[in-house]
Amino acid sequence: MSSNSPIRVKSLDHVTIVVKNLAATRRFYVDVLGMSEVARPGFTFAGQWFQAGRTLIHTILEFEGSSKAGAAACANSRGHHFAFLVDDCHLAAQRIAELGISFVSPPRRRPDGFVQLFVNDPDGHLVELCSAPVEQSSAPAAVE
Repeated sequence: MSSNSPIRVKSLDHVTIVVKNLAATRRFYVDVLGMSEVARPGFTFAGQWFQAGRTLIHTILEFEGSSKAGAAACANSRGHHFAFLVDDCHLAAQRIAELGISFVSPPRRRPDGFVQLFVNDPDGHLVELCSAPVEQSSAPAAVE
């Protein structure tokens, strides 16, 4: 990229999704994923904002002036999606299974060592959870 580019993106600010049910969406993003609901400006249409760290998800309740809610639920992980970094993808998978949420793709190790899983939110948006590779211990292996 040229150093004199007129635009310099600093970070992703938010992702906006259109949803059919605000309560079901809140349960998924707050109760399942542990995000916090945060204050939202007084727009003329209904919605919610959720935050984890600097990551924001903006939701819009489907109405005549919006696009359609959701997406066709993805049957695999090779579709449009957004990803959240979590501490431990395997622990997240255990909690998701306990809650009876179906996996699009259960935890799998990527070639770079990250672990990822995919689920659909209540409106069919494909959501990835991923965790960084676990550092190998620098201690020498025990000799038997």
